[in-house]
Amino acid sequence: MESPVGLRERKKAATRQAVHEVTMRLTVEHGFDHVTVEAVADAAGISRRTFSNYFTNKEDALLYGDEQMIGELVRNVRNRPAAEPAWTALRAAVAEFSGHAAPPEREWAVRTRLALRHPSLLARQLGNHAALERDLADAIAVRQGPGDGPVRPVVLAAAFLSSLRVAMRIWIEEDLARGPGEVIDEILDETGRSFT
Repeated sequence: MESPVGLRERKKAATRQAVHEVTMRLTVEHGFDHVTVEAVADAAGISRRTFSNYFTNKEDALLYGDEQMIGELVRNVRNRPAAEPAWTALRAAVAEFSGHAAPPEREWAVRTRLALRHPSLLARQLGNHAALERDLADAIAVRQGPGDGPVRPVVLAAAFLSSLRVAMRIWIEEDLARGPGEVIDEILDETGRSFT
């Protein structure tokens, strides 16, 4: 029999994902400025209080997918072979993520376009990335080479996440002419010249 804790956590994760998806749908249908927390809660079939148990505001609910993607990348880096150099591990983590989970390209495009147009979303996204940048720096700090200083993992993590943001912006500006993976590879190749 499954443990109640495992079941409870899965139900919470499912609710969080459902609220995120409703927020995305309502934003696409009505525009970000016309979506309220109350409207999201109603459409998700939950109370305003329940919404607040999962997200602080509509920005958090909308950007939840971003947070999940970067969190998975951090986990992928941690699971890479210990002897692998940091930049190689970062690149492999992106490839692994792209390879096993077909990215929801439409959702990426929507989130990126919205963040570029709405300062409150962009600020929240950058705040999320700053926290995840610390997690990523911790994940690659164990891959230090001889003579590498303590600042190197911080710089690598910042450069990596900045490269992903630039790639998403270029992908949007090109009007999705190429797959996001192709643009990410191009930008990471360029950035990686400084770290390899």
